[in-house]
Amino acid sequence: MSTQLQAARKTGRAKSRTIGQALYGLMATAVRSQPRDMSLTSLSTLATLELTGPRRITDLAASEGVTQPSMTALVSALERSGLAERRNHPSDRRVALVALTSDGVAYIQGRRQAGVEVFAELIDALPAEEHEALFAAITAITHIQRLDEERRNQTNGTSSPAGHTRT
Repeated sequence: MSTQLQAARKTGRAKSRTIGQALYGLMATAVRSQPRDMSLTSLSTLATLELTGPRRITDLAASEGVTQPSMTALVSALERSGLAERRNHPSDRRVALVALTSDGVAYIQGRRQAGVEVFAELIDALPAEEHEALFAAITAITHIQRLDEERRNQTNGTSSPAGHTRT
């Protein structure tokens, strides 16, 4: 490999890390901007259920990276709060599926909208050229989301509806 090509790759990787740091910082901003009325794993589980629909506890545990007993306890807490419910599988009565309730859907959508509003206010405070630069980056940002979703689906052996993003 030529020295120029190696230098270009190194520069590209450095830029990618800088962008990654900025995006990671935004993720932290999103988390800090919302009240912490439940654990991040609970929020992620609700977002997963919204994205994928009803799932088995074992599938949720694998998706969220927790043990099955931990997910069972988490689902029980979500049930007590009225955000999720267990349902019988339509074709196998022995299998229970976890699904969002209407309150669960409203809760996760409300949190997402509140987060959008926090960022919209911050973006509105930017100079016009930075505002436009962010708008121009939407295609790349949504592509990153799709790549991550594809990677997670390959890792977990699952699929999810196109066009959905997690909270």
